Amino acid sequence: MIAQKPLGSGKLRLAALWAALAMLMTGCATQPTIIDIIKDVNAEFKAEYEAILAKDGTRVYKVTRSEAYDAIRVSMARLRMTVESQDPVLGYVNVFADAPLPLSADEWSEAARADLPKLQEICRRRAFIECFLIRFEPEGLQSTITGTVFEVKGGTAISFTARMREVAPPKSGFPRREYLPPTAVRMALAKIWSEIEREFKATVRRP
Repeated sequence: MIAQKPLGSGKLRLAALWAALAMLMTGCATQPTIIDIIKDVNAEFKAEYEAILAKDGTRVYKVTRSEAYDAIRVSMARLRMTVESQDPVLGYVNVFADAPLPLSADEWSEAARADLPKLQEICRRRAFIECFLIRFEPEGLQSTITGTVFEVKGGTAISFTARMREVAPPKSGFPRREYLPPTAVRMALAKIWSEIEREFKATVRRP
């Protein structure tokens, strides 16, 4: 009689594969190599982040400065962001929330799928095995957004910047990136501007 080997579940086999890859990664890559990969990612994502903000990080509306300031506060609250600091005189509001807010989990997954090939491409310039494991990790991060208002000719300008802040170490062991994935930046800005304009439609009245 031939003994049959027990069949492990697909999840267990997959977990074992990932564990083996993680061990291989640890053995094949030095810590400086991993740090260099993240530096490369930060440099390229920073360039894309700045280009996105230059194109769509600021908009001008025909509203007063106080109306613009209030719209930021209300819109950020609707996006489930918490005020960390604010100053109506200087015209800024800093908010934060656990990532992936202001994106939903599904929106974050969509952004991660769009930008993962670029992330892996950057990774492969210095290594190979690690690129099977590298991913966008929202866990242990907070999204921080700063909105500012300032008067310009014809109305008030509203400007946004965003970064990521670590509150817990990453499970993967990879160093943290400083910048959001480019697609996530675009999607977050689109949501924010939509809420800002929704607020203006609801509250601003012009003769």
